[in-house]
Amino acid sequence: MGRIHNPKKAKRKNKGSNKGEGSSSIVPSLPTKVWQPGVDNIEEGEELQCDPSAYNSLHAFHVGWPCLSFDILRDKLGLVRTEFPHTVYCIAGTQAEKASWNYIGIYKISNISGKRRALVPKSIDEDDDSDEDSESDKEDEGKGGASGAPVLQLRKISHEGCINRIRSMPQNPNICVSWSDTGKVEIWDFANHLNALADSEEGISGGAALPPSTQAPLVNFGGHKEEGYALDWSPLVPGRLVSGDCNNCIHLWEPASETTWNVGSNSYVGHIASVEDLQWSPTEPHVFASCSVDKNIAIWDIRLGKKPAATIKAHNADVNVISWNRLASCMLASGSDDGTFSIRDLRLLKDGDPVVAHFEYHKHPITSIEWSPHEASTLAVTSSDNQLTIWDLSLERDEEEEAEFKANTQEQVNAPNDLPPQLLFVHQGQTALKELHWHSQIPGMIMSTAADGFNILMPSNIETALPPAAASS
Repeated sequence: MGRIHNPKKAKRKNKGSNKGEGSSSIVPSLPTKVWQPGVDNIEEGEELQCDPSAYNSLHAFHVGWPCLSFDILRDKLGLVRTEFPHTVYCIAGTQAEKASWNYIGIYKISNISGKRRALVPKSIDEDDDSDEDSESDKEDEGKGGASGAPVLQLRKISHEGCINRIRSMPQNPNICVSWSDTGKVEIWDFANHLNALADSEEGISGGAALPPSTQAPLVNFGGHKEEGYALDWSPLVPGRLVSGDCNNCIHLWEPASETTWNVGSNSYVGHIASVEDLQWSPTEPHVFASCSVDKNIAIWDIRLGKKPAATIKAHNADVNVISWNRLASCMLASGSDDGTFSIRDLRLLKDGDPVVAHFEYHKHPITSIEWSPHEASTLAVTSSDNQLTIWDLSLERDEEEEAEFKANTQEQVNAPNDLPPQLLFVHQGQTALKELHWHSQIPGMIMSTAADGFNILMPSNIETALPPAAASS
């Protein structure tokens, strides 16, 4: 525990002339070492290569236009799934060049292969043939209890305007809500598309698909005066929803039936700038939190009117994202435009700012933050510095364990002494990371979206201790 898995390793690459097939040159064998983002430079003749042993599973795909927001759908394939291959359903919204080119994508990714890996290898040869090991590892990855690569199936629904954020109702995953840059909030029913994907065995390779189909939303709400990004479904009251805009207004949506909603004409106003994110309490059906460009977090109780019950000066810059811990409901995480993120214990709210942890590892804006659905002390963060980091707040530095790990792996780590011991994993390789989600039914699986597509990853050092009830499900 506490070992930082950085899947990028710096390796010397031959920069000789390309003489075609049959040419050769001798390059001195140089040791592989862990590259530290933000600390090490890439020298001439070096490149970063992924270390597959850092993952139980790692896959990437791109389907055309970048997606700013997505959501993983709850499915009927099992509450707790630990055996490969895996299948994942998700929805995502595009950021296309023209408004009319946008669509909502409904994805089924099946045959996701992988393998369980030991945290510490049993032995490493002195003369490490990294390329040969990598090829062998890729072969093992392809097996993983399945044959071939992951299969992507995609259904497209036309959408006017870029999708700023999209969320699926947890109790009824075929019902989804989207925030458009046109200023509209729309609710959709994708049951037919999901049923078709569930019944289909045909895969579409390379992200190619038929032209988008047309479908009218169940609700098209234009009551917000500007576009926005903040959306959240209540985990306790099916159909209850909040939406927040760039004009500091929040609207509460109450379900009137399975297909209709009543949206309050008077908005909740407690911020003086754009509302960036919203999160319902996992235990209190009338309570939600919001964060804003005004640097504050607000706690609301809809029974007490349309003003915040409490306001916290949370960061020294815009507060971009928040996440309420579903397993420890007193804990609220927030990420800021200055690259910092904080953890607050809301039980201490009456004593002032209840911050219990503050991290300054990232140097660029935090774009997403989310607690693990399986480990109360673990959360993941994405930043504009092109890093996805995973943190375990229960970890403390153990010098004896670190020394033993280095001895066992014979690895030149050279990690800075000031790295937080809670930093558990660093994932790289994506450009302009925007959003991440843990899979609530596949422990240890994370999906992330960036300007250059999606990644599905399962770090090898994310150990999930399942409660007895879940493990026996």
